[in-house]
Amino acid sequence: MIYITSDFHFNHQKEFIYEPRGFHSPEEMNEVLLENYNSIVKPEDEVYILGDLMLGGAVFHRQGLELISSLNGHLHLVRGNHDTDLRWAAYSKLDNVVECENAIYLNYKKYHFYLSHYPSMTSNYTDGKSLKSRTLNLCGHSHTKDPWFHWMTGSYHCEVDANDNKPISIDEIIDNMRHWLPLEDYDNDKCEEKIIPRCDKCVYDFISCHDNDRDGKCKTYKRDPPDGGYYG
Repeated sequence: MIYITSDFHFNHQKEFIYEPRGFHSPEEMNEVLLENYNSIVKPEDEVYILGDLMLGGAVFHRQGLELISSLNGHLHLVRGNHDTDLRWAAYSKLDNVVECENAIYLNYKKYHFYLSHYPSMTSNYTDGKSLKSRTLNLCGHSHTKDPWFHWMTGSYHCEVDANDNKPISIDEIIDNMRHWLPLEDYDNDKCEEKIIPRCDKCVYDFISCHDNDRDGKCKTYKRDPPDGGYYG
């Protein structure tokens, strides 16, 4: 199984990192992130971590490396803005680390992914291509709780903030993308991919409302009588 995750920020002492994630301290965050991760990822799995694994000076350096070395799976690391030269060199020596790269291209089941720490404009949401005809960016960095934060550029956020403090499988990412892509992007008579349409009440030309679920059960829209549209 292949999993993607990003931005653990182990030992980060700033409240603006751990409090929005639901924690009262960096120590609590470290413990829960590690527990969540190892409850999902098995030793034989491949895991792509898209940067910013740990922070802190010399006092926390060894502790951070111990946390990373305790992660299950074969780790493929993409460098983030907090991955200093010293940390990057230390990561490469860990037994569970397979590679350390600035960015990684990954082909999986005829889907093409560009894995980077920073959101990258690898595609254009309005270009009319199917998912398998695009280069899809998996990223982190922004600490958004919305995995679709940069979807107009073809990016999907994989940081723990956007995924309930857990890694996400690449199959689930593909499934999520297929559910959210507009039907007009496909020739449904020829395309193998079957997707659930967006809410048929939606008046937007692109995905903008994240209060609706993927089954089209509108939560916040109301009918606007003058033109028959639906607006929040």
